[in-house]
Amino acid sequence: MTMKGQSAGILAYRLRGGALEVLLVHPGGPFWKNKDAGAWSIPKGEFEPGEDALAAARREFEEETGLRVGGEFVPLTPRRQKGGKLVHAWAVPADFDVGGMHSNTFTLEWPPKSGRLQAFPEVDRYAWLALPQAAAKMNEGQRPWLDELAAIVLG
Repeated sequence: MTMKGQSAGILAYRLRGGALEVLLVHPGGPFWKNKDAGAWSIPKGEFEPGEDALAAARREFEEETGLRVGGEFVPLTPRRQKGGKLVHAWAVPADFDVGGMHSNTFTLEWPPKSGRLQAFPEVDRYAWLALPQAAAKMNEGQRPWLDELAAIVLG
């Protein structure tokens, strides 16, 4: 049973050409197919009761990107999303090639009421984005992390 209302995720970042970039993911599946602005997120997911939130964030990052992330994890301010879910996040420096990323899948009856189950990737796109582009694409409830990250990394 998952802990309703709480998720944990990783905000990976890097400096490229003097610009601070963050890694964002686009949710897969038919509901998100044609959505872009406001649809992107940090890799994140719900965690089990009693599970360490940072351990969950690292697990979710691996499930959604196919990669393990390590380094110095800096806790960011937990943010409540529009739907009420509280998301815990950590920033960590990283530099991955998005071309090698892949996520796990989920099964959904699609089209609805068709009786046909289809598998979809949990994440269908990955991108390193400079902060202005990230702010335009990112889930509104997660955008404050960009300013928090900039203050930490750039001072």
